[in-house]
Amino acid sequence: MIAGMKIALCNEVLGPMPFAEQCAFAAALGYDGLEVAPFTLGPEPHLLPATERRELRVVADAYGLAITGLHWLLVTPDGLSVTSPDDAVRARTRDVIERLVGLCADLGGTVLVHGSPRQRALGDGARDRAVEIFRAAGDAASAAGVTYCLEPLARNETDFINTVEEAVALIDEAGSAGLATMVDTSAAGQTEAMPVPALLDRWLPTGRIAHIQLNDTNRRAPGQGADDFAAILAALQRNRYRGIAAVEPFIYHPDGPSTAARAIGYLHGLAESPR
Repeated sequence: MIAGMKIALCNEVLGPMPFAEQCAFAAALGYDGLEVAPFTLGPEPHLLPATERRELRVVADAYGLAITGLHWLLVTPDGLSVTSPDDAVRARTRDVIERLVGLCADLGGTVLVHGSPRQRALGDGARDRAVEIFRAAGDAASAAGVTYCLEPLARNETDFINTVEEAVALIDEAGSAGLATMVDTSAAGQTEAMPVPALLDRWLPTGRIAHIQLNDTNRRAPGQGADDFAAILAALQRNRYRGIAAVEPFIYHPDGPSTAARAIGYLHGLAESPR
């Protein structure tokens, strides 16, 4: 599509399907991989046995897909938070995160995306508590050979880490080589002071952006709203982005499979159109 860039589908879009069917469907549409939401693997995905981890990787590989990484990390198990004043909650959250880093590596993924807005609300002392956990996450990621990305989210979702600049400042404070940030085009379109293409031009050359998620500001898939994805893809091309771009709609219209099909067709069509 774009030289060196792969397009993945966030697998919860096909959530009702068994994993093998997700792989078959995504591969038939032309996706390069699946970005897995751990909650789709069970109530305690961080404890997934080694045999099941191997089987997931074998199944994806059989369809020519990569499991590119993990996102939406802290939905399950219940009760997790990186900012809670409760020491036991934070200790459990740190343990889950570090185990998810291992899961990502075992599945062949390269990146974890820390969104999970409900599990990162601010309060007195919350930032310092989060920095401690993110430092541990980054160190675990570095040791496992993957990257742990802090995801800026829109202000209507969370009051903590809303812009790339804020994410970079926190990463610098944490001081772990395993940390990076990313751009979710829907969140960025709602929150950043500059248009998404300009944001990519500003930050991609710095090396701080390790991942891209593609979705419209209206929270549907690329091509289902008014956002200028031709300009976004051009910015990725211009800056020689060589990572993963994952399609992550939150509204599936008319349904998940149709949304997945329309998105990849639209993106491929933009890539093939003369500029």
